[in-house]
Amino acid sequence: MSQHAEPTPGRPSHGGDGTWSQRPADRPGGWAAGGVVFAGVLLLLNGALAVLQGIAAIAEDDVYARIGTYVYEMSLTGWGILHVVLGALVLVTGYGLLKDMAWARVAGIVIASLSLIAQFLFLPYAPVWSVIMMAIDVFVIWALASRQDATSRV
Repeated sequence: MSQHAEPTPGRPSHGGDGTWSQRPADRPGGWAAGGVVFAGVLLLLNGALAVLQGIAAIAEDDVYARIGTYVYEMSLTGWGILHVVLGALVLVTGYGLLKDMAWARVAGIVIASLSLIAQFLFLPYAPVWSVIMMAIDVFVIWALASRQDATSRV
């Protein structure tokens, strides 16, 4: 009596007759699928933190240092509103990714790109935090772009 184990998704399996079967073309590999879920979680966290970052900027507390002249002149309140709105959009997109909605992948790339630009422009106010958020945005963009590549291959 022989026992047959179910093949692990994302790995080739031996059919017993000398042939190897691959995973279906519409199924992403482990890195791409796990990356999308992780990107969704990161977007949820990124959005929540951006909203909190924006609220702190709107409150004009002593959280952010006052800077002198800056090329991208905007009041701290303006930056706060921008972060609150962008953070809310990031939250919604992260939720959409976790629910595996089709629009969320493209929206995630666009929103993460906008978040990356906003964090770059916010560098003088919170340099270390902005660099961390930019790194998270780059990972999210990579994860979502690699997911689309994995599903489009035949």
